[in-house]
Amino acid sequence: MNNWIAKDTDLLPDFIIGGAMKSGTSTIHRILDQHPNVFIPKKEIGFFDIDNILEHSDFNFFAENKWVSQSMEQNPNTMWDWYYEKFKGKEKLIKGEDSTTYLASKIAAERISLQKKDIKLIFVLRQPSLRAYSNYYHLLRTGRATHSFEDTIRFNPFTVINRSLYKDQIENFYKFIPKSRIKIIVFEDLISNQKAVIKDLCQFLNLNFEELPKEVLNIHANKASVPKSIIRQFQKNALLRSLANAKYANDLPFKSLTEVEQRPFIVKAINKVHAKINPKLAIKPPEIHPETKRFLDTYFYNQLLGLDELIKQDVLSKWFNVKQ
Repeated sequence: MNNWIAKDTDLLPDFIIGGAMKSGTSTIHRILDQHPNVFIPKKEIGFFDIDNILEHSDFNFFAENKWVSQSMEQNPNTMWDWYYEKFKGKEKLIKGEDSTTYLASKIAAERISLQKKDIKLIFVLRQPSLRAYSNYYHLLRTGRATHSFEDTIRFNPFTVINRSLYKDQIENFYKFIPKSRIKIIVFEDLISNQKAVIKDLCQFLNLNFEELPKEVLNIHANKASVPKSIIRQFQKNALLRSLANAKYANDLPFKSLTEVEQRPFIVKAINKVHAKINPKLAIKPPEIHPETKRFLDTYFYNQLLGLDELIKQDVLSKWFNVKQ
């Protein structure tokens, strides 16, 4: 575990937007990134749980009968240098990063707590059934979903359900990191009163809210899009599923040469053809099926009992109308 303690604290982030995925984290990233005293790398990093197979299965490669994985034990200097590189030259700014797997990860909290820097954490919680539904469309667009939402719940529920189980996840973070360093934002509040939420967030990060450009409060990042044909998207995803992690081949500390040299070209060629015959439409996905919403609401309500008391916010009444 000592390998997970940074030697250069100046190149650690001051804050992390840690999830939940598909809950407005990209919007918060885009807004904070406009502050003159803030720097945030463009891409998600996922460093503190980079070796978590459940959260980052696509960070591992199996080619020519060999595994290539992201291992701190294999070469800690390579791992830390890769992470430090994200922040070099920005030491005088308030540095952040977003890694939306951290909230759900079982190992990120402890590793972050080991650092000799009081890193702050921002978590955004969204109505869990709708977050899962949005998560599904993200998987569909990025080549991972090959079944309908309902069949995904039946056959592979972890992929869409797990990151909505906020209560256990936040309890895990509270075990390792003081509550004073964790800001919980409710997605529905961010949508209804963005200015107040961002102003409060700036105070949490010791940023001057007035230095934010006024126009940033109109930002809504990661707007929805839907493939013209869901069936054709399923077909492409099934065809490329074994190559889906090729897009990460150049962006990780340890790479697979097979992925770097061969597979990205194949993926790019197929994606180019697919984009012409099945373009993504800048529209919202269809409404979640009412029966599916009721089914998931019942499950999540029971899983999240006690969340209000845990985070000292009234969220369950905002999210659920079902009578239990």
